[in-house]
Amino acid sequence: MTRQSSALPRTWRKPPFIANPLLRWGLIAATIIYLVWVAYTLPFNWARISEGLTRAARIFSGAIPPSFVRHELLIDGFLESMQIAILSTLLGVGLSIPIAFMAARNIAAQPIYLLGRTLIILARSFHPVIVAIIFVKAVGFGPVAGILTLTIYSIGFVAKMLAERIEEIDWGQVEALRSTGTRFFTVLQFAVLPQIMPRQIGLSMYQLDSNLRASAVVGIVGAGGIGSTLMNAFGRYDYDFALAITMIIIAVILISEAVSGRIRRAIW
Repeated sequence: MTRQSSALPRTWRKPPFIANPLLRWGLIAATIIYLVWVAYTLPFNWARISEGLTRAARIFSGAIPPSFVRHELLIDGFLESMQIAILSTLLGVGLSIPIAFMAARNIAAQPIYLLGRTLIILARSFHPVIVAIIFVKAVGFGPVAGILTLTIYSIGFVAKMLAERIEEIDWGQVEALRSTGTRFFTVLQFAVLPQIMPRQIGLSMYQLDSNLRASAVVGIVGAGGIGSTLMNAFGRYDYDFALAITMIIIAVILISEAVSGRIRRAIW
């Protein structure tokens, strides 16, 4: 502990872009030049943007007050989003655990480690909307596409964070079991899993909350849930019903965030 504290710098030093005025003003000038270049090169249609503001005002005026008359559709869409979020979280977390062990450098052999990291990179490479479009084309409209999309989305996040936690475990417990000739999978069960379980539970709660939000987004492209209900409302020009759906989505996400946050704080 003493060696670590003595190695730390005793005084705070300004970063180069703060301490060096020439570098600081050079970065500011480069940023301004880049913004001007973007404004002149990107095909902004200012006339269409002006018309869009008018249409937006008309949409908002038509959305107020919100209409909850079709509450049956709203409830059905919300329940479908909940089912998609829960199923995709269970599948994603269940698949993330073995992938995380494969992607932990201190546990897996080099070929298995590379395979695990490759799977995580592939799962994190594409936005959920892009993955949802692919699955909608493959399996059709509906909740199956949403479940598959959010399962991959869950693997990309949970497996990465869990693998990093495995690499930070106390290796003494592992060595103690290995010295008695314990089998590899038994070592994982009794020396590794207990150390990562609090993080695993916290990540699962966070991912459930994240999947609930994402289910509304991927539903817009046809992957089921409340997002599909919202998109249909816009397609019918039912802006007051669309506002009601949006308000429910915001309320559910706020409640979910509060509950999952309290559970994560209690665990960690």
